[in-house]
Amino acid sequence: MENLLKNAEVLYHSSIRLGGEQIIYFDPFEINGEPQDADYIFITHDHYDHFSEKDISRVKKDGTKIVVPESLAGKAEKTGFSKENICSVSPEGTYRLDGLSFQTIPAYNKMAPFHVKRKGWVGYILEIAGTRYYIAGDTDITKENKKVSCDVAFIPIGGTYPMDAKQAAELVNIIKPKVAVPTHYGCIVGKKGDADVFAGLLSDETECRILLKL
Repeated sequence: MENLLKNAEVLYHSSIRLGGEQIIYFDPFEINGEPQDADYIFITHDHYDHFSEKDISRVKKDGTKIVVPESLAGKAEKTGFSKENICSVSPEGTYRLDGLSFQTIPAYNKMAPFHVKRKGWVGYILEIAGTRYYIAGDTDITKENKKVSCDVAFIPIGGTYPMDAKQAAELVNIIKPKVAVPTHYGCIVGKKGDADVFAGLLSDETECRILLKL
């Protein structure tokens, strides 16, 4: 299990960094310093804690490519990306960017008004060196994400806007990844203890790894 997360970090809130031969950020937010090391930046939706122009600029370097929902392509261009370095995506798509293969999974609330399905916001499944990583974005349990097949799942647990810890554990127990990593708690919404609640509700088939340092 250790090797699946060897180069993975949850930096803050829902900000995730996957290292290795290529550096990939998801929803960079409250980044320390200016590492300017991103080969790819993936954005799930346009809320301030997921599309942060300040933090995108901190990790962006010459040639960085950004992946965004279709509605954010213009916003990405205004942030300083050339059109050839912007990949706009729609839900339930399969893509290949350079040598990187990924899918998009719809991310939305079924009842709450914060993340409505018509916006076309997404989570991502990336396959890297034979490992499938699912970054859920802000979402409830949906008919689409219950079909996800992955080895590692980064799942929001903070409640209010996405799933809470109990709902997140329910989803993980349906899709059965080898490892589940809780995100989106402990600062804007959710408490530090939510991660322990989440871990305690997982089946024996999935290991919980808490990477967010609070």
